[in-house]
Amino acid sequence: MIRQALPVVALMLVALPGPANAEIYRCQTASGVVFADQPCGADAETVTVRDNRVGGSLADNLPAPDTPPADDSDRRKPAAERPATCRFINSTNLRTYLARNQVVRGMTRDHVLNAFGRPPETHTVPQETWVYQTRYYDKLYELTYVYFRDGCVESVEYRKP
Repeated sequence: MIRQALPVVALMLVALPGPANAEIYRCQTASGVVFADQPCGADAETVTVRDNRVGGSLADNLPAPDTPPADDSDRRKPAAERPATCRFINSTNLRTYLARNQVVRGMTRDHVLNAFGRPPETHTVPQETWVYQTRYYDKLYELTYVYFRDGCVESVEYRKP
């Protein structure tokens, strides 16, 4: 009986969660962005991952109220009257986007920094725009334009140079 229970006990011990406060580091290398559990270079940035365990405030992860889709007429209105471009992105989807280095409409500037890093090129006029370059074998392959409105991603555009 004891011999039969040993594999079950061993499996339960292995399944116990490890330390939850492990730090994650993000580094830009010649081959791209690297994530590691130890500083991976002089430019290592600490990635903050929100604790998603059960508990906490009930209002912590509620979606924003529904807003009608924005159209071009909204651009002419004062900022206070325009609908917000930030939208609720549930934590599972957000982590998936960040792990895949994806940026989608409704993300904040911090989300974009976590996904793509610091932009090599920024523009503020006529609209806040961050431009990223994708290089393969040291040749410019694609340009990614991230357009912001009121601090949130309004659209993402991929262009060939």
